[in-house]
Parts: sequence; C-alpha cells; structure tokens
Amino acid sequence: MTPDCQPRHLTDANHPDGNHLRTALALAAAGVPVLPLRAGKVPFGNCPVCKGNACGGRPNMKTPGPCACPRPCHAWAAATTAPNVLTSPVWAAVWREAAAVAYHPGGGGLTVVDLDNADAIMWARETLPGTRTVPTTRGEHWLYRGAMPSANAVRPGVDIKSTMAYARWLGPGTGMIAVLPDAVRVLAVKNPVAVRPVTVTAPVGGGVCRHRTPTYLERGIVMAEETITAATSGVHATVYRTFLAVLSAHGRCGCLTDTHIGRLFTAAQAKGETVRHCTDAWTNALARLGV
Repeated sequence: MTPDCQPRHLTDANHPDGNHLRTALALAAAGVPVLPLRAGKVPFGNCPVCKGNACGGRPNMKTPGPCACPRPCHAWAAATTAPNVLTSPVWAAVWREAAAVAYHPGGGGLTVVDLDNADAIMWARETLPGTRTVPTTRGEHWLYRGAMPSANAVRPGVDIKSTMAYARWLGPGTGMIAVLPDAVRVLAVKNPVAVRPVTVTAPVGGGVCRHRTPTYLERGIVMAEETITAATSGVHATVYRTFLAVLSAHGRCGCLTDTHIGRLFTAAQAKGETVRHCTDAWTNALARLGV
C-alpha cells in the first residue's frame, strides 16, 4: 500500500450494513486483509483439524498462521485480500453467520491505537499527532500509516493493534491518516530505558532496485518485526536470520534507511537483545552478504 493511495485508504468500504461480504471485498480491494467475526466480536473457532493449532499453523513457525485449511481458521492470520478465498463456498457460509468484519491492520500497513474511554482519548489528543479517527462503542480508534508489534494495556485504556492482531471494522472514520509516530512505537517496548539509539547506518546501496512500490519494503520490515516478536526461543539466531533476510532483499539498492533499521533493533531489544547483540548480528549479516 503506497502513501499516494492514502486518501482512499479504508474509504471504499461502506459502514457495515449487514452485507459483510460486500464490505470485506471492498476492504480487500484497498489492500486490507479481512476476516469474519462472530457474535461477541471474536473470530470463528478453528475447524477440528486446526483445533489447538494441531495442523501446525504457519509453516516452520510456532505461531498461528494460514495452513491448508480452506476455512477462516487461526484468527488474525486467516485475514486475506484474495477475492477467490473470500467468496469461496466455505467462506460464504461463514459470512452468512458473521456478526461483523475485522481486518489485520499490520497486514495492510496500518496501526490502530485503541482508546477505550474518555481519559484515554484525552491522553491521545494531548500526546499523539492527529490522524484518522473512528468512533467505537466506548471510545475511538486512531489509525496510523505504518505497522509495528501489537501490545495490550500499554497504558490505562490503550491497546495497540497492528501485526498479529485484528481490529473490528467500524467504518472509514474521519481525517487524513498520519504516519505512525515514534510516540506510539515506544509504547510497545516493555523496557523503554533499555532501548538505545541505533549505532549503525543503512548500506549506501547502488545496486538495481527491484521494488515496484514502497509497499514491498514496508511489508518486508513488518514481516521482519513480526518474526522477531514471535520468537519464543533462539532469539539470537532469529534476530540474525531476520537481519540477513532483510539485507538480502533490501540491502543493495539503497532503499533501506536508518529508520527501518531502528525498527528492527527496537523489535529485537523488546525481546531482550542488547544493542551490542543487535549491532553484532547486523555487522555479521553485512559481512556474510558482502554488502
């Protein structure tokens, strides 16, 4: 999703009016992965094969994710922009039972700051840059362009929904979507004091850029943050492999910036990595690739 499509982003879908599939298709056409919700604002349960993540979920990862199941299993990870999936007979049957539409913000390059009460809204107005707002039952959703790790209860009445999370679609909202600020990113860091500035710089580049849109790079960084955040063991190795993958895809053309690297370092430090470990992993990845 590119910045120049910001004015129409999340505006093509009408407010839910009972025709949830139509709303879902409109959101999917705008590049926002969607999924159905049942009563109670929760995803549909996994099928018997996927119950308890017995199917293995996302290949080679210990987190939920799409598998071969044709049903919308695995909650947020089932969100899709594929019209043929959304309109398949299996999904069509689920849409008929759906009570609402949800979307995976991080998958669409978005972050939702979920403000659950008046005090949280007042805090946001005093602290965060203005952006598109969507009224909710008890508060507001503030939408920013950019993705980050999700986190609950980052402060009283405030949740962050981005990667590996879902948000209920409540209409397009009002206002222009602003770029995700550092003031929101730092909320998800468990120990902000431990997060230090990045001490490395992005490769100069000079190679051929094969990226057709900024969306490709953004989604690559989001996936990298998600991979690091999801690590439950072998964090050192995961960080190194992730840095290596990012540099392999984006390290030679000059698209990668210090801001992107800072996001990767922040995700790694949130998992307990030190700045030294991050710097060593980055340097080793550069050396291996000869960048």
